[in-house]
Amino acid sequence: MIRAGFITALLAGAAAAEERILPFPIALGGAFSLVDDAGEARSEAAPDADLQLLFFGYASCQQICSAALPLMGAAAEELAADGITAVPVMVTVDPERDRPGTMGAKLTAHHPAFEGLTGTGEELQAVYDLFAVEKEVLFREPDGAPVYAHGSHIYVLDGAGAVLTLVPPILEPERIAEIAASYVVR
Repeated sequence: MIRAGFITALLAGAAAAEERILPFPIALGGAFSLVDDAGEARSEAAPDADLQLLFFGYASCQQICSAALPLMGAAAEELAADGITAVPVMVTVDPERDRPGTMGAKLTAHHPAFEGLTGTGEELQAVYDLFAVEKEVLFREPDGAPVYAHGSHIYVLDGAGAVLTLVPPILEPERIAEIAASYVVR
């Protein structure tokens, strides 16, 4: 889910963009620090990548994530075929289940470089705020596991972590790759 104030932020961001150049016309993203599946610190930057494909979800999700995560992996492969390094990244909305050591195998099944990021509730909330993402428990599975409503866009970031654009997870991987590649300066 995108925060209710998103439209207000969009308009305010567009006005601010006229005053300064932003990679994206609204103020989304920013500096953050989380941990990856190995427990190593990870920021918004991926210095060895041209692009990042960022999604907010959870590794065990059977809903929109089950479509978005493989789509991101396929788009990263399309980009690689054009010589563009893209890292698929998922920031969890379920830190109780997505802890270091629990996300890697589920994510790398979609792409070998797929990174899962997690952190404390406070650290994650700060990242959700940066990207205007909300999460909400919709219901619980019979085993008690929560099923979340959460943001569903794929954020295209540059290697430094600046938001370039958003794409919906309903496009073909080739189209996502085409859109993302248009932001790479060669």
